[in-house]
Amino acid sequence: MARTILFTGDSVTDCGRRDDPAGLGDGYVRTIAASLPDDTVINTGISGNRVRDLKARWQEDVLDHKPDVVSVLIGVNDTWRRYDEDDPTSAEAFEADLRFLLEVTVAAGRTLVLMEPFLLPVTAAQLDWRTDDLDAKIAVVRSLATEFGATLVATDSALTAQSAAAGAESLAADGVHPTARGHEAIAALWLESYLATV
Repeated sequence: MARTILFTGDSVTDCGRRDDPAGLGDGYVRTIAASLPDDTVINTGISGNRVRDLKARWQEDVLDHKPDVVSVLIGVNDTWRRYDEDDPTSAEAFEADLRFLLEVTVAAGRTLVLMEPFLLPVTAAQLDWRTDDLDAKIAVVRSLATEFGATLVATDSALTAQSAAAGAESLAADGVHPTARGHEAIAALWLESYLATV
C-alpha cells in the first residue's frame, strides 16, 4: 500500500531540500525515497532547528500534509546551543515539547518513527556534550518511542558502533553532520527499522 511519509527535523534531515526541485535534499531522505518508489516522501527538515522550533511549525509543516507516517530526528541542536550560545534546553523541556508533538500526531491518526539524535565525537569537548547533555535526550526519545508505540531507529547506538570501526570522521566529519557514507548508513538503519513494522 502506497503511503505518504514525512521526514522532519534539523540540518541532518534538511540537507539542502529547499534548493532541491524534488524537495528531498541530498541526504538520507533522498536515499529512502529512492528505495520506496511507490510512496510519496516529503521533507520538512530545517537546519538549526530544535524541538521548540518543530513545535512552532508542526501544524503547517507536518500535520497539514496529512502524512501516513511521520519520522522525527531532533535533539542535537538542543544540545549544541548549550555549548556555542549558552542557550541550553533541559531534558525536561525537551521531553515536554516532544511529548506534545507526539500526542497531537497520534491524535491525528499518524504512525510515528522516532530517530535517536546522535553525536559522533571528533573533539574532546564533544565527549562532554554527550555525557553532560545529549545522552539524557537520547534516553527521552527511547522512552517516548516505547510509550507512544513508535518505531525507534537506533541511530546513535548503531552509528556509534560503526564509528568505532570506521572512525567518526568517516560518518560525520564534524561529529554532527553526516558525510555521504553517514547518510547512507542512516538510510539503511531507517529502512531496516521501518520495513520491519509494515
